[in-house]
Amino acid sequence: MREIVLDTETTGFEPESGDRIVEIGAVELVNHVVTGEVYHQYINPERSMPQGAFEVHGLGDDFLRGFPTFKEIGQAFLDFIGDAKLVIHNAAFDMKFLNAELEWMGLARLPADRAVDTLAIARSKFPGSPASLDALCRRFGVDNAARTKHGALLDSEILAEVYLELIGGRQPGLTLAATGRRDAGDEAWRPRPRPAPLAPRITDAERAAHEAFVASLGDAPLWRRT
Repeated sequence: MREIVLDTETTGFEPESGDRIVEIGAVELVNHVVTGEVYHQYINPERSMPQGAFEVHGLGDDFLRGFPTFKEIGQAFLDFIGDAKLVIHNAAFDMKFLNAELEWMGLARLPADRAVDTLAIARSKFPGSPASLDALCRRFGVDNAARTKHGALLDSEILAEVYLELIGGRQPGLTLAATGRRDAGDEAWRPRPRPAPLAPRITDAERAAHEAFVASLGDAPLWRRT
């Protein structure tokens, strides 16, 4: 199963008001394992970056002017994602911008059901708790120390780790429930030895057959040598 963990950076909040995508970062997962294949692209938004966005993105007009527009890279982006599910934090926001840019190119929109929204998963799994990407990094112990500025590729790499934790770790479905009187916050907990050994399940006939087989191997098997 192929999935693409995706993030975008934009000039603002509403494509209908003229805001555009300025960066796309995407990380490929296959069977919930990061493959190392990524897509990263800065984009010329063909408009000025709002003053407040400079601090968020660390990007400026002069920097972005040297990159292609979305219509120049849109098909390459679609080729990379293929028909994979798109794993996005607050998917409605990114999908809104991607579909606006695709429509302006004359291309088909991405169906809403292609998006897996990690924000919705987190809110369902931890109701009432903070569900921002930073909050989830703290919850799962994901290192986000490099996240001093928003960046689409870095955020995608971090989100990939968070997503795997949200669905149960790198092998979803194998999470074991705690049993006994273990305190979930007690890191010193260790399983106690069984008070009495289990009774052997081998029958007398099976034991006799085994002993006869061993005897047939001769008088000097390797395990009897000293």
